Amino acid sequence: MSSLLPTSNVISDGAENPPTTSLGLHHPQKYVADDAGALFVFKSKGSWVHCGYHLTTSIVAPTLLSLPYAFTFLGWTGGIICLVVAAAASFYNYNLLSLVLEHHAQNGHRLLRFRDVAHQILGPGWGRYFVGPIQFAVCYGCVVGGTLLGGQCMKAIYVVAHPNGGMKLYEFVLIFGCLMLILAQLPSFHSLRHINMVSLVLCLAYSACATGASIYIGYSSKGPPKDYSLHGDTETRLFGIFNAIAIIATTYGNGILPETQATLAPPVKGKMFKGLCVCYLVLIVTFFSVSISGYWAFGDHVGSLVLNNFVDNGTPLVPRWFIYVTNIFTIAQLSAVGVVYLQPTNEMMEQAFADPKRAEFSMRNVIPRVISRSLSTALAIVIAAMLPFFGDINALIGAFGFTPLDFVLPAVFFNLTFKPSKRSPIFWLNVIIAVTFSAVGALAAIAAVRQIVLDGKSYKLFANI
Repeated sequence: MSSLLPTSNVISDGAENPPTTSLGLHHPQKYVADDAGALFVFKSKGSWVHCGYHLTTSIVAPTLLSLPYAFTFLGWTGGIICLVVAAAASFYNYNLLSLVLEHHAQNGHRLLRFRDVAHQILGPGWGRYFVGPIQFAVCYGCVVGGTLLGGQCMKAIYVVAHPNGGMKLYEFVLIFGCLMLILAQLPSFHSLRHINMVSLVLCLAYSACATGASIYIGYSSKGPPKDYSLHGDTETRLFGIFNAIAIIATTYGNGILPETQATLAPPVKGKMFKGLCVCYLVLIVTFFSVSISGYWAFGDHVGSLVLNNFVDNGTPLVPRWFIYVTNIFTIAQLSAVGVVYLQPTNEMMEQAFADPKRAEFSMRNVIPRVISRSLSTALAIVIAAMLPFFGDINALIGAFGFTPLDFVLPAVFFNLTFKPSKRSPIFWLNVIIAVTFSAVGALAAIAAVRQIVLDGKSYKLFANI
């Protein structure tokens, strides 16, 4: 596919090696000089290694600890097939989107945001009214969900240490939120590179802990009886399959690949592929080890988060210190994941409130930045504390958001950009991917709505669950 990319740096006005801005953008995009969001948040200084760190943090997140639960709806065969297909499809689609971005960059139009890509290829309406709002919902939903999960992990440590303690879940959400408020002030996506390097190590660490604990409990007499059969009537099992697919799609989701590629120093050619290889090496190790060991150890008794199975009716099934360490690793990485998914929100606020003609760290720009980012993060904290059942809502956001952004639009963008022959295999492969995942996303959204309705009776604001 790389042979389809143009090799010349000549842009539309015929000038070779045109002058660039600090972002490495060629001057057909003169609007960038007046775009504080692009100038301050998407600094194009990173290497492919930094890109690998960013990608790993945005994809290999603690949501992977819910993969054994997805297996309860799919069984061994269905679960493994879905994991493999989702891995192959997402890696393929991310490379398609990267090639599209490289193509436009080589032609003088370096597109920094997902909505810019949609605007350039599909038209301004698609970027403004479809892709932009969907991406914002997905990213902000990840911030809310990550904050809630961070609070739940903190509570898990507290419950093991103080079984009769009186602290509530929303209190732990607020404590985790304070960490998020501090990290949200980091000025740019590129400034997260060292945090995301540590994040990569952390995801390997808690995945190893989860795998090791599952194997230990599975081999001991402490675990539940292993039952891998699929329960329920036909309707329940069918909707369960769609729910599981939504969980897996959300786990593999990224939603910010153009923004991640925008952190690369030009020329960007080939760097994203290397970064994706780093990410997917970590992904294969973590996703498959956790999902297979967790489902093997607990069968249909596995919880929505496999860490919950390490405590049975208040009794730890592994040493207490092991539970503390695993949850601390998870909490630390969740903070990095939340800050990564704040970047599109931060960019929008910088674009609205900052002055690109003033220095980035001038009082004129620092004060609005601190206020806007603090308010945005505080709102996410409040939502997470109020809606501890956000997992159901997040499944709906994932079905409506991650599926089109990560599995449908890249194939469409590639076909419209490179216009492969309708007789070529790649054209029809992309069509099949786009149509199939559109249908899967629609069915998963229906299943998510059904689950929200079924669980609606148990919903309670600030519930201590």
